[in-house]
This record gives sequence, structure tokens and C-alpha cells, in this order.
Amino acid sequence: MVAHHEASRAAAITGVGVVSPLGASFAAVADELLAGRSGVREIAAAAGARAGRQFAAPVVEVPVPAWPGCADFAELGRLEQLCLAPSAAALVDAGPAAVSAGTRLGIVLGIGAEHLKAWELDFLAGGRRVFEPRRDDTLVHRLARRLGIAGPAVTVAAACASSGYALALGRAWLEAGQVDACLVGGCDILSPTAIAAFHNLRALSRRCDDPARASRPFDRDRDGFVMGEGGAFFLLEHRAAAARRGARVYGELVGVGMSSDAHHMVAPCGDPREAARAISTALADAGIEPAGVDYVNAHAAGTPVGDAAEAGAIRLAFGAAADAIPVSSTKSMSGHLVSGAAAFEAVACLAAIHRNTVPPTINLDAVDPACALDHVPHVARRRRVDVAVSNSFGFGGANLCLVIRRAA
Repeated sequence: MVAHHEASRAAAITGVGVVSPLGASFAAVADELLAGRSGVREIAAAAGARAGRQFAAPVVEVPVPAWPGCADFAELGRLEQLCLAPSAAALVDAGPAAVSAGTRLGIVLGIGAEHLKAWELDFLAGGRRVFEPRRDDTLVHRLARRLGIAGPAVTVAAACASSGYALALGRAWLEAGQVDACLVGGCDILSPTAIAAFHNLRALSRRCDDPARASRPFDRDRDGFVMGEGGAFFLLEHRAAAARRGARVYGELVGVGMSSDAHHMVAPCGDPREAARAISTALADAGIEPAGVDYVNAHAAGTPVGDAAEAGAIRLAFGAAADAIPVSSTKSMSGHLVSGAAAFEAVACLAAIHRNTVPPTINLDAVDPACALDHVPHVARRRRVDVAVSNSFGFGGANLCLVIRRAA
């Protein structure tokens, strides 16, 4: 059952930009996800790499944005490219009327350890920025200058939930009347330090046979996640404003739920109550009952503890309805985009809504009994999807749930 939801609180998604291991457009990503194709491959060993073969999901090519002032795009660092390309694409996709003169446009960038990544890549290339940090400004402000965004511009860092928090904050700004439209999203890169750190935390898969089969969320034989990179951005605006200009609306962000485990810096909490509270809060915010959800895009990255904990949270939040709601983890195909994961998975939810098809969890050969849910293994499932829920759980216990609905 879908309860009445005040129209002013629904943020219309009128522009989508994405650069990912599975493509650099909404249509391309939807095609790859629903075909169950993996973007994971073997990559060249970098500084600090583990011994043996190394798997990840890289972005093969970053398209040059169709935006004024990007003639020097090839000279930018990879982190800035992976932010600028999808953010500019989202504005282009929304159309010039969305950001016409007089529009109060804001930007929220979700990314963690921004300067560490920039300094690391610069140092490996022979630079000295790590020794002269006063020369660095913030990526979100560089984006704002290039894109001509004069409204509020902030960065939010909540580990793997960062870009989801960006969507949540952008919606809150719209609701509070601080902006007329907001560019929201996040990105991340494959950096040698991050790969080494996650490997030493025993969070990464140790598999070294077939890259495409290394990421296996919910599977009995999962042994960690595979890192990916990329970014996704959205233009959010009031539903009424989108309707006035006849905008194409991909979907509506209608619910947000947040909580914190307050448990451990990196280890998932075995108690599912706080993660479940984020889900329940998002559903209540959207005015949607658990049985009214058609698809859950799980955070599930493929770690033994994390996947089981999330399955418990889904069961606790959805109750009896959990047995009838398809659940999948698109990280099985894209890898884990870390700061950009939540935004990319919102794209997956929009794909499910637009194609009326639930993307699969590939490599799910034998479901772990601790993760028992209505899984979609290997092959996409045809089903009308009006309401999708996306979970994102970050290091430090940052729990986030977004509810995305078919446009009214």
C-alpha cells in the first residue's frame, strides 16, 4: 500500500549522468546490469599491491563532457575527471531550462578521503602536493566553478554511503527552500593505497582465478568485495517545477532513512536493529508500507559478516513482506564503487523502474543460509517496479536507505 505523500516532498530526478565500469550512460548501464554482465577484470599491479593477480572493476574510458570550459579535460586528475564527466552529463541530460538564469542551483558531492586520493596519485606521478596541501582547494568548489553553480556547494563523507547522503542532503535543501534544483552524487577511484588498505583489512576477495566470478554477494563461498570506480550524479528539482517545463522525470526520491551503529570503525555490527531502523525510517518518510516495495537493491558487497548482517536488517525491517520482495546486489557486476556506490546503485534502481526488470546478483551459486531472502540469482527477473529501496552501509556504522518511486 502506498500512502498519500505530499507532492512538495518528492524530489524529481530530471537528469542522470554516470561513468562506471558498466558504461557511461543511463541506457548503457541499464543494458549491462539487466544482461548480468560483469565489469570486473584483471588490472596491473600497482604500488602496495598484493602478490599474485589483482582484480577490480575499472572505468575503461572517461568521456569528455559536452560542457563549456572542458578543453583541458585530458589534463585533469582521474578523480576530477570521474566527478566532472557525470556531473556535467546530468546537467546536459536535464536540459538548459532546468538551470536557466535565476535558478538557485546547489551541489552536494559525496566522497571520502578526497585529498588523500589526490595527493597519492600526484605523489606517484612525481608531484609534491602532499607536502604542500595549502595549495589544494576542495573538489566540489572546483566543480562548482567549472559548471557555473553559484548556490551552496558542500562535500559529505560517510564512507561507502557518501553519495547516498549527498542525495539525502540535496532533497533536504529542496524541501527547505534553500535551492530550486540541486546536483547530487559522488565518485571514487581505484587508488593503490585504498586497494592495499582494504586488502589488509581482509575486506577484499582473495580469489585469483576468474575475475568475473570474484564478486559474489550473498553466496556461501563469498570472501570479500572487489573494488570498482566511477561516479553518478543526478539533478533533483521540485516535482511542480519539472512538470511546468515538461521535463522527463526518471523517478522521484521520496524517502530517506539514516542511522548509525555506533559499533566499530570498520567491522559491521552483528545487531541488525540500527540498519533496520534506517530502512523503516525511509519507508515511513516515503509513506510506503513494506509490502508496497517492489525491489531492494542491497548494499551487499560480498563480505561474510556484512551480507549476513544486511539480510537480517532487511528481514527485521520488512517482516513478513521480506519473502515476497526481490533483492539483488549489483556490486556483483560493478564491483564496489565505495564513495560512489550509493549513487550508482540509485541508477540501478531507476533502471529497474524504467525497464520493469530486477537486475540479478551474478555468481550467486549457493545462497548462504544466513542470507535467506527472495534473491534474483544470475538472470534478471521481469517484474513491474514502482518502488525501489536502496541500502548503503558505510564504515563507521553509517546506515542509509533511499526510497525511489516511479514518477507520478
